[in-house]
This record gives sequence, structure tokens and C-alpha cells, in this order.
Amino acid sequence: MIQELNPKTTIRALLLFVVILGSISVYQGVLLATSQHPGPILGQPYTNPTVVQAFNQSLDPTQIYALENRSVVTVSGDAYSVTQTDYGPVNASENVLGTGWVVNYNNSSYIITNFHVVDGMTNDTVTFSNGDGYAAQVVGTDPYSDLAVISVKTAPPSEFHPILLGSSSSLKVGESVVAIGSPYGLSGTITVCVVSQVGRSLQEDTLGGYSIPDTVQFSAPINPGNSGGPLLNPNGLVVGITTATTSNAQGLGFAIPSDTIARELPYLIKDGSYDKHPYLGLSVADMDYELAQATGSNVTWGVLVQATVAGGPADQAGIRSGTQNVTVDGQQYTIGGDVITSLDGTRIVNYDAFSAYLETHATPGQTVQVGLMRNGKQMTVPVQLGTRPPIQFDLLNDTQQSAFNNI
Repeated sequence: MIQELNPKTTIRALLLFVVILGSISVYQGVLLATSQHPGPILGQPYTNPTVVQAFNQSLDPTQIYALENRSVVTVSGDAYSVTQTDYGPVNASENVLGTGWVVNYNNSSYIITNFHVVDGMTNDTVTFSNGDGYAAQVVGTDPYSDLAVISVKTAPPSEFHPILLGSSSSLKVGESVVAIGSPYGLSGTITVCVVSQVGRSLQEDTLGGYSIPDTVQFSAPINPGNSGGPLLNPNGLVVGITTATTSNAQGLGFAIPSDTIARELPYLIKDGSYDKHPYLGLSVADMDYELAQATGSNVTWGVLVQATVAGGPADQAGIRSGTQNVTVDGQQYTIGGDVITSLDGTRIVNYDAFSAYLETHATPGQTVQVGLMRNGKQMTVPVQLGTRPPIQFDLLNDTQQSAFNNI
């Protein structure tokens, strides 16, 4: 006897069958992906491409800390200074603390930290998260990018757990990031924050009027000892090295981008320095509405050329500097010079964009097409870039250095 099927029962059965087939397909896909891309290894980021998109949507500080904290070290040493007193010079020393992290290059392990951490330091040591400490040696530095590379030859290979570099160019404003460091010597301190902005120029008093270009601004303060620590994205990849905070600022820090680290690392290890910073020989100021009104310009963006270095690349190319001093909003400017508005066709809104473009898209010896406004007319001037000279304070006068930006 054949029983007639109930239509509702048939539909339910078909839907259940489809769901079961779909679940089997998903499960097989997960097994295949897992077999091709094994899970995380302690000390290395989890980069399974099947979950990167979902993982990027949220940050798990606990997982990142568990994977990467073993890679973060405390850098310490002694800094000596001489103080003049009524009784003659007095030698003084103080202990200097900073943070670093392990990177692998050509099958060798190194520590990356800030230049200002190791500058003038003696008796350098590196202490790993397990408490083991070893003598260390600086192998390469770049003051212009505040980067240093340290070698710890006396430590066994088991101490090193390298972190992989991510690309800082992929960072988005508002993206969550994690900073790990040793503020005030409190090693293994983690801070969760967000990317506040990218492409910032970071001013440093020790750079002779130049700035560190293209830095990452994030919403966490950098305390003494934090400098040199890694800034990590949700995948546990280094996207920057924390370097500084602004005086009197709260919840505000900066990091050297990982793209800069990747660009310089081979030179710092091989040559002990980095001399590929492009150089124009200019002092400039950001254009804005008030400055445009004072100069009679209809351009409210770009950078106004204040001065040029005699015989420098910009001077040889015929770029004109200012000739008349004026005061705008309490700040003195030298007006009458060219207003730079583009580089190789890329719009230059301000000094941040100017310095970032040169550092990431140009090298010494390269010719760039500088778009500018001169006497109300748009023109393009080819300039062959030079190599930025060693840090000094006499390229442009002290007033220009304190008020404006060199490039």
C-alpha cells in the first residue's frame, strides 16, 4: 500500500536536506583551510586568510598578548652627563629604560627600538619577558626616523620569538590597535587604543628642524619606558613602533610606521645607518586662509616656501623663497615665495602630505615634478633630489628652524 505524501511534510524534508548539505560543505571547507593554513604558533601571528576578514572586525587583546608578549623586551643602560657647578664639573649617571621587540632578518634575530632610547647609552642590556637579561650591542641607528637595531649575541636562540611586520599603509582611522611596552619599567604592559590619524609629521627638537614623516597617531599616552614598543593590529602584526607623545597631551601617542621599519631595516643591519632620506633644502610653512589673505593668494592649501638653502636642490632648480616678513595670528612669516601645491601630480595639502610623499615615494637622485603657484600662475619645476645631510642646526637660521619645517 502506497501512502500519499503530505505536501507540508515534503517541503520540510527538502529544507532539512538542503541545510544538512550546506553544513557539510562548510565543514569540509573549514577542514581544507585548516589543513592548508595551520593555526597560530606561540610568538607568531595567526594569519589564516580564511578568518582574516572576520578577525579584522574585532580585536582580541587577550589573544594578541598571549602570542606576542614573549617578543617584547626591556632595553636598559646608563646615560652619563656632565653638570657645571660652582665647584667644577660634576659627572652624573642615570638609568635609562625603553622597550624593544624581536624581529627576524636573514635567519638572524635582532631587537628593534627607538634611537632616542639608546642614544648616549652605555652598558646596554636587554631583558626578555621571562626575566633573562643579556648584554646588548647597537648595530644600526637612524636619528631621522628614531630607529635603532640591537644585537644580543649572548642570548640563546630559544629566547627569541620574532613578530612579523604588517603594512602600515593599510591602517584605517578608527581601527583598533594594541601597544605593549614597559612604562616606568613595568614590563609587559598592554594598552588597547584606536588609530586616531595617519600621515602625521612628528616634530622633534633634536632633528635640526626636520620632522619624522608619515607617523601613526593613536589614542594612548606614551610614558617613559614605553618608547620602542610594538604597535599591533588585530592580526598581531606590527604596524608601528611607539616613539613619543606630545607635551601636556592626554591620551595621545605616535608611532613610526612599519613601512618605514621595513624600508630601513636591511640598511641599518648591513651598513649601521640609513642615508636614503630625500632632500630639497627648503623651509616651509603650511598655507591656510589667513596666510593666503596676507599674501594675496587665492590658494589656501599647500606649503609656502620660506627659505632655501644656498646651492641646495630647490635653489638650483630655481624655486623662490620669501622676501618680506609679515605677522599673521602672532606668527612671523616670510612671504613672496612660491607655494608648492603638488609633487609628481599628487596634491600636496600641507607639510604632513609633503614630507610623507617624499619619504614614501622618492629617493635621493630622483627628479620630482614640483607643482607650484608663483605670482598667481601655476607652473611645474623639475627638481633633482639630494641626500639629507647629517643633523645640524645651521642649514637655515634659528628663527626659521624654530617656527617652520625643513625638508
